Amino acid sequence: MATLTDFRGKWALITGASSGIGAALARELAAHGAKLILTARRRDRLEALAAELAAKDPDTRIETRIVAADLNDPSAPEQIFAATEGEGLVVDVLVNNAGLGQFGAFTTSDADQEFSSVRVNCEAVVRLSRLFLPRMVERRRGWMLVVASSASFQPLPYLSTYAATKVFDRFFALGVAAEVAKFGVKVTALCPGTTESEFIQVAHAEQFLNRNLQSAETVARIAIRALARGQRTISPKLTSKLRSFLVRFLPVNFITGFVERFARPKT
Repeated sequence: MATLTDFRGKWALITGASSGIGAALARELAAHGAKLILTARRRDRLEALAAELAAKDPDTRIETRIVAADLNDPSAPEQIFAATEGEGLVVDVLVNNAGLGQFGAFTTSDADQEFSSVRVNCEAVVRLSRLFLPRMVERRRGWMLVVASSASFQPLPYLSTYAATKVFDRFFALGVAAEVAKFGVKVTALCPGTTESEFIQVAHAEQFLNRNLQSAETVARIAIRALARGQRTISPKLTSKLRSFLVRFLPVNFITGFVERFARPKT
């Protein structure tokens, strides 16, 4: 029977580990004895997180490695792979967490940010998974967590590109999960709702700051337990679970019309 102790002593690679859900997932995995490979653009943030984890319990010091990389660069996944499996580190847990979005009207948004969302949220996930999953299949063990979103259950006007990338992430995770299950590899799609993180500020969606935000720590705790069980999809927030169920029975035009009025940027 799979338990959280299965992560003990295993190397876990977490992308976007410098803040928010990524940092919380790193802390949660460390709490269950995993060794960590932290990757993100901001090396100083990663070093601070590694120092924090090392200081928590000097007797059982968490072993960490840092790989600074920008997943907006298509060559970054290869760089990460070379610095880990290429150096003899056996990565048993891959957490595809890095992601970004942009709130606002698509026709007037920053085009480069829209393109970056697709590269980081979709292309980088596929590239990293294609590099690390075959090794897990060969070893007949492994776990992969793909951070999708509650946005993946319906179109979201003013977050159109972001929501579409998260549909990709969720469906990608579910499809691959079915392929690799027979090899002892577990894949989970995490679909958090609005969460305390830097995402809202980076996406310029400050008008949602007062909306019942779930803590990143709670999301991480629920996610890692679901990953250990091999649960294919997990929505940590009750309202997100209800919404993902209800939208199955409502016309898409009704949903998008309602969301457009609700989410319309306030001037």
